[in-house]
Amino acid sequence: MKILSIESSCDETAVAIVEDGRKILTNQIYTQIEIHKAYGGVVPEIASRNHVMKMPYIIEDALKDANLTWQEIDAIAVTKGPGLVGALLIGVSQAKAMAYALNKPLIGVNHMHGHICANFLQHPDLEPPFLTLVVSGGHSHLVMVEDYQTFKVLGKTRDDAAGEAYDKISRVLGLGYPGGPAIDKAAKTGNKEAIAFPRIMLEKDSFDFSFSGLKSSVLNYLNGKKMKKEPIVVEDVAASFQAAVIDVLVAKTIHCAQTVHAPKICIAGGVSANSQLREQLTKAAKAIDCPVYYPDPVLCTDNAAMIGSSAYYNSQAHEYSDLYLNANPGLKIGDLA
Repeated sequence: MKILSIESSCDETAVAIVEDGRKILTNQIYTQIEIHKAYGGVVPEIASRNHVMKMPYIIEDALKDANLTWQEIDAIAVTKGPGLVGALLIGVSQAKAMAYALNKPLIGVNHMHGHICANFLQHPDLEPPFLTLVVSGGHSHLVMVEDYQTFKVLGKTRDDAAGEAYDKISRVLGLGYPGGPAIDKAAKTGNKEAIAFPRIMLEKDSFDFSFSGLKSSVLNYLNGKKMKKEPIVVEDVAASFQAAVIDVLVAKTIHCAQTVHAPKICIAGGVSANSQLREQLTKAAKAIDCPVYYPDPVLCTDNAAMIGSSAYYNSQAHEYSDLYLNANPGLKIGDLA
């Protein structure tokens, strides 16, 4: 089954064609990072306008790259949420128009389920059940994937998500946007033990996350240094901040995996591309004899291939959409209909 999928939830205009949920035939991504860098973050109206201008050409490129005709496409899939409502609507409108004109099935996909399914593209032999740490700009979740359509949230962020904290700290450090790669790069030459930032673990046995306290601690440290006119070593701040984030992510993931007896651990979302997170989680999981899976960096950030993978499993469960499909910016993990 060949599914043409569209992803436009934020600032990537992406189109892919995926076969049977596991094989990528093409994965086209037009990123707007350079456009939004000037603003220090994504401007929704600008993102939407660029989706409108670029999407027809990205679709054409995808078909050419896969050497396929419209007649060889079996279904059209699209991200329906969560995300920026204007950006989502561009993709949803495009997908509905194509599905109607071509008389093809339409499949609306939960963006966060797509991030989880990116692991199926990278690891064709991976099967549920497994525990997934989903870390991105808007999400820090621990999700038990019981089967292809059952996602049980065991822990979630109570305030700032990990990726959101990265972006904010990167901005105040002058490292630019996006914050994740910028801080990861700066941290490589910094001393992660230079500053004792807090590790917020919350209540005993809680799998929830909170990074607002850590963010405030970093801001207070920087303000204190400026008031005293003392030098700030940006690399040390980046390394110490990142170490605090990763220590919490790893500790909670391992504790959760042991508590629910998860046979495997996966990571997903934009922050899962972080080199230190991959290294430390793999090391900690090895100590409890639990394998860790993660996608290539290009499949960690927003892309349409992951949407095509998730759409395939929706289709196998007969979870199709009709032409009344609408964008849902507040869609939660586990929501299918």
